[in-house]
Amino acid sequence: MKRHQSTIWQRALRYVLPFCLLTLLPLAASAQKFALIDMEYILSNVPAYERANEQLNQVSRKWQAEVEALNTEAGTMYKNYQNEVVFLSQDQKKKKQEAIMAKEKEASDLKRKYFGPEGELFKKRTSLITPIQDEIYNAVKDISDQRGYSLVIDRSSNSAGIIYGSPKVDISNEVLQKLGYANQ
Repeated sequence: MKRHQSTIWQRALRYVLPFCLLTLLPLAASAQKFALIDMEYILSNVPAYERANEQLNQVSRKWQAEVEALNTEAGTMYKNYQNEVVFLSQDQKKKKQEAIMAKEKEASDLKRKYFGPEGELFKKRTSLITPIQDEIYNAVKDISDQRGYSLVIDRSSNSAGIIYGSPKVDISNEVLQKLGYANQ
């Protein structure tokens, strides 16, 4: 008898529980408020971001020129070696080859130092861009708290996956205003 009662409860839960979830879930979802922002638009209207990007571009070009100069020097050393190889002893050949490889390694190490995953450019970008991103995040958070938004989505991001976003819920201009930048 007990076995029969437990299967009745199992069957009831199997059908009733999903029904309850399906009816209550839309009610909970409709209570959520959301907003959209366009991060590319916001960043393009923040002068500090434009200045930071220009600084990063300048330092990147300078460092790239240093790396290219070492690569050019290694290339010149190799061409000279190719022209002189028939006149060199085995010992001289070995020394020249080692010098060329050392120059190439120097260029590679410098490139890694400047442009590697934890390189100088990464550190510089972090120091210049992170404060701007934090300021934007705080403005978005303040507006969200004031208006009761549960979710703010960046519609400029490829990963957002938004097909349509009503301009009525786009708070990008308010974020710029909160940051102290008038929308142009």
